[in-house]
Amino acid sequence: MKEIKANGISYSLTDEGYLNDASQWTPELATELAKEDGIELTEEHFKVLEYLRKEHQSGAPLTIRKVGKSGIVDIKGLYVLFPGGPLKFSSKFAGIPKPTSCV
Repeated sequence: MKEIKANGISYSLTDEGYLNDASQWTPELATELAKEDGIELTEEHFKVLEYLRKEHQSGAPLTIRKVGKSGIVDIKGLYVLFPGGPLKFSSKFAGIPKPTSCV
């Protein structure tokens, strides 16, 4: 298992870098996780992250198409915000488990 520190607190991560306990998520932690992957989070990123967290808490399965239909960002915009794996990275930064649709 891996660890990351944000605001002086250590957080336990899976071997792939996902938060082990989604209830520990904070915006500061998201910022630190994103920095490790070379992404600087903006207000638009956080809108997506909040949407993903809400959907995850409701038990809804997450897909790129669903995020694209959310009204927050279209699919092309999601790829711009989270290049190289939009659902993979956005889920990771949102502190939720890696979606089954991600490899």
